[in-house]
Amino acid sequence: MGEQRYKAVMAVLSDGRTVTEVARDWEVSRQTVHAWLARYEREGMEGMGNRSHRPTMCPHQMPALIEVKVLEMRRSKPFWGPRRLALELAKKGVTPTPSPSAIYRCLLRAGLVQPMPRRWRKEDWKRWERGAAMELWQLDVLGGFHLADGTTAKALTGLDDHSRFCVSVRLMHRERTSKVCEGFNLALRQYGVPDQVLTDNGKVFTGRFAQPPVEVLFDRICRENGIDHILTQPRSPTTTGKIERFHKTLRLELNTRQVFKNLTTAQEAVDEWITYYNTERPHRSLDDVPPVTRFKASATQAREPERNGDYWVSRKVTSNGIVCIGYQKVNVGQRNAGSACDILVKDGLLQFWVGSQLVKSEVRATKGVIRKKNAEGQAPRR
Repeated sequence: MGEQRYKAVMAVLSDGRTVTEVARDWEVSRQTVHAWLARYEREGMEGMGNRSHRPTMCPHQMPALIEVKVLEMRRSKPFWGPRRLALELAKKGVTPTPSPSAIYRCLLRAGLVQPMPRRWRKEDWKRWERGAAMELWQLDVLGGFHLADGTTAKALTGLDDHSRFCVSVRLMHRERTSKVCEGFNLALRQYGVPDQVLTDNGKVFTGRFAQPPVEVLFDRICRENGIDHILTQPRSPTTTGKIERFHKTLRLELNTRQVFKNLTTAQEAVDEWITYYNTERPHRSLDDVPPVTRFKASATQAREPERNGDYWVSRKVTSNGIVCIGYQKVNVGQRNAGSACDILVKDGLLQFWVGSQLVKSEVRATKGVIRKKNAEGQAPRR
């Protein structure tokens, strides 16, 4: 193209042809030929090359001061997208408040995001959620919490389907039935009993697919509290999409790649973030209000197991944390030394309760009748 411009200019300057004739032969306007002549006079041959069609100025472009604020906020919170940045700028009273699309272009100019084609939602798209809080909880187990001793911890996570309120993030060293049920019981005591719970088919949640099928402790807690336990279809993670999306938010904003000193420190950091998530953080699916505005705890409280039946026995925890039952020794933790321990003996399983807390579950290794005797210093029966 630059060569054609040069030939057109030379046709006027060297050959003595008129601008009108050259414009007709090159199929351009007379004004364009005059512009080529002016550029050649100012810049010579270099002025004949292609130039950008971008305008030299844009009156409605984001002011430089606001653009600096956007980039600084993005630097401090790299997981905030254009929509969240626009919301935070509006909260700070920045005027004029830029739109999310303007902030996206700002981040694109700064190289902080990669250009992506826009995905349009279908016209019949609908967000599925329960009509009220406490109708359904979604529960799952999340791993990847790194500890200073080189191990990793996992967490029982729970989310209310209607309000997106987080009801549980309980850390544990390993994914054990007793620890998962301990976290579930804690959530039930704190927020009440939901109508239903939705989980995957993990062994800590259900034994329906075992051979033969068995009732695990989680199923028993649901049955005793009148909770309908719903399972997802195999290999269908989108069924629990809300809790899976919550996992992504937790990993990004809490930064689970950091190394925590120990499990207690990690739990404290998680609890602090959960309080912020439930009470302050705007949620996009809730029209940018925090989950606590839509959550209401249930009036139905979790039932504590009755411990005066034929299947219950009582023992006292020794000074080194051991409980002896039916010639079987089980360690329930030295922190429980001297406490009264209630034990449920049923279906070949031993469940050890100290107060209202399930501290351990073990398979019964012996047979025969277990003597019933009261632990010294035990609290009165109900």
